[in-house]
Amino acid sequence: MPARHLKFGIAMAFAMLSAPIASAQQAPDADEMAALCHGGLSICVSAKIPAARTQTATTPGWMSPDVGAAWAAGYKGKGVTITIVDDFSSTSRFSGNFGIGVQTQRHGEWTREEASMIAPLATIRSKDFTTSSAVTLAPGLNVLNLSYGMYATAGYSPNQIGWSAEEASIISYATRGSAVVSKAAGNDSVAVGGVTNGQQDYLDLALVGKASAIFVGALSTNGTTSNPAQLAWYSNYAGSNPLVQSHFLVVGVDGSKTGLYGTSFAAPIISGYAAIIGSKFTKATPTQITNDLLNTARTDTLVNYSASTYGKGEASLSRALAPVAIR
Repeated sequence: MPARHLKFGIAMAFAMLSAPIASAQQAPDADEMAALCHGGLSICVSAKIPAARTQTATTPGWMSPDVGAAWAAGYKGKGVTITIVDDFSSTSRFSGNFGIGVQTQRHGEWTREEASMIAPLATIRSKDFTTSSAVTLAPGLNVLNLSYGMYATAGYSPNQIGWSAEEASIISYATRGSAVVSKAAGNDSVAVGGVTNGQQDYLDLALVGKASAIFVGALSTNGTTSNPAQLAWYSNYAGSNPLVQSHFLVVGVDGSKTGLYGTSFAAPIISGYAAIIGSKFTKATPTQITNDLLNTARTDTLVNYSASTYGKGEASLSRALAPVAIR
């Protein structure tokens, strides 16, 4: 199966999503929101964009308080490169607000902005996913953010796919542990790698069991022990495969504060966390950073925790930064 067929499916998904996104003027009901969430992309948007919210002294309200604590300790992603592989060329744009005012941007511009806000001293690079050329790595620690999926008819195995140089390079980096790969889990309310309307995300399947890959699901808000969070209704979950469970994290995506919903906006949070951790543990490998995030996740901030739903649990930046060294 040629890779260009998969890419075409993504381009069509953008085309199908653009009309309802542009025309929606009021908060959709569950069925309308479902139409925006599905269709081959890890993205949902709300039709009603909130005005700017009150911010803390250091971080917007949608971020975990752990981010501000990391910044205060001097860890902001310096020395780490985050490459956003996403849409930077289509005509599809939608509105949201990360606490700095309402903006209307492409999907990739949103995910890039989010990662850069979490890790403000990281070097951020943009890679348009329609080019199909290999993703190149920068010197030092690299993090790749994948807030998209590669959908085609179910029933194939990943090694039957004729991957383009782009996805082939990403899969290779995750396999060899050359870069932290933060992959949006998807918005079809199925287990990672599951079938929806006869299609599967083959990029998910190709990353299962890879050393430095993390699947990222969305919580409806950041969890606390006093107010545990639950999986967002649209988010894919870990499922029964232990190889997925052991590389699956969840983070809060509070669309009531940003107007932006979906695992698309969960993955850049983990990308930013990885960069922050890398700016403390400057000699750590991508696999060590990955394992640090996975092994320090919290389960006590989640409603009815189970590995099949939440994988390793809610990512905890403060716990990941706590050790003197990681290995």
